[in-house]
Amino acid sequence: MRRPRVTAICSLATVTVAASTTRPLDIQTVFKRHFGYTPTHVVQAPGRLEVLGNHTDYNQGLVMSVAIDRYVWMAASPRTDAKVELVTSAFTGHESFWISELKKKPTAPWADYVKGVLDRFRKHGVHFGGFNAAIHSNLPMGAGLGSSGALMVAAALLLRQLFPYKVTESGVTRPPKRDRRGLLPPLTPKEKMQIARLCAAAENHFVGLRAGMLDEISSLCGKEFHVMEIDFMHNTVELFPMIGEFAIVVLDTGVKHELVSSRYNELREHSESAARKLGVRSLRSVELNQLDANRARLSDREYECAFHIMAENLRVVHGERALLRDDIWQLGQFMFQSHDSSRDFLKNSCDELDLLVKLAREHPACLGARLTGGGFGGATINLIAWSQVDSFIKTIGEHYESRTGKPLKAMRCRVVDGAE
Repeated sequence: MRRPRVTAICSLATVTVAASTTRPLDIQTVFKRHFGYTPTHVVQAPGRLEVLGNHTDYNQGLVMSVAIDRYVWMAASPRTDAKVELVTSAFTGHESFWISELKKKPTAPWADYVKGVLDRFRKHGVHFGGFNAAIHSNLPMGAGLGSSGALMVAAALLLRQLFPYKVTESGVTRPPKRDRRGLLPPLTPKEKMQIARLCAAAENHFVGLRAGMLDEISSLCGKEFHVMEIDFMHNTVELFPMIGEFAIVVLDTGVKHELVSSRYNELREHSESAARKLGVRSLRSVELNQLDANRARLSDREYECAFHIMAENLRVVHGERALLRDDIWQLGQFMFQSHDSSRDFLKNSCDELDLLVKLAREHPACLGARLTGGGFGGATINLIAWSQVDSFIKTIGEHYESRTGKPLKAMRCRVVDGAE
């Protein structure tokens, strides 16, 4: 028997804790403690949660995501030389380098993301000098919430504040002018997409992770109380209201995923190889009858990856229709199906993620749950009836710790606007 529909009458803000307005002061404190003066510019970039669409972004597919109230902040001031000095509240020490010597450093991998952005933007024609910068975040690293993408977006926007630029597909045009208050004009949708593309290229070529643009687009294009449906074939974003008597709860397994050294790149290789053998540009173009007719041409892993991507794109399409009908229960069922497919076909889940989804599925307050992000550890996203959030977190936490011996970290997340 079908459960009753959850009526969309209550915003997510009702059941979540909003980001404190004092948090941006934290980044200024981090900066001032190291450099001894107040920064001239501060930017913030939110993390993201993938509601549906696991590993579909680099296959030119569809993803449903939201920007959340967990951020990466960066503060900076320009220097008179061509040197960059970075500090972060997450690690001791600092990283200092000349802008003409952008090289990876094994002892400071966190700085590679900033260096990668500088390297990619310089190659694209953006001119900049040296600066001092501090990084602060309440976005968990390694939990699959887009922390690396948020850091790269923050670095790109900080660079824009320090050395204003306007990027196009082919290079740069006349830089934007500040208004009387010293503010730059808002980014256009095309500019946001181009910045996302450059940040993703930096992650691919400098950092070494062959990821898509999901994290960067989500961080830049998010809108409060809305879900984004991102089409990675046409690089477009469509917004749909996401309100209702439910909360978004993230459950962190405590298993950190190191995506650069994991099987993430391997999954992309299987997907691209399958597309080549099927004679298509990407798996976005594959239909079930075509996949089944050509199964003998694919290895088992290529077939499994292709089947997951094909089915996941359909789940996003049907998830959008459910959202437009305010049918959150049906959207939740697609989330459960998505996790099962990631586990059985993509094989990027782990025992801890599977346990959390199993426990969530058994709890009466849960409308839907699945792993979010690259997988191989990290966290799950859960849609929970708002009146039972505390009970859900307590119950799942107790069962998880008794089964694994690990404490469970839970976060209530609010859907927020994109980077600024």
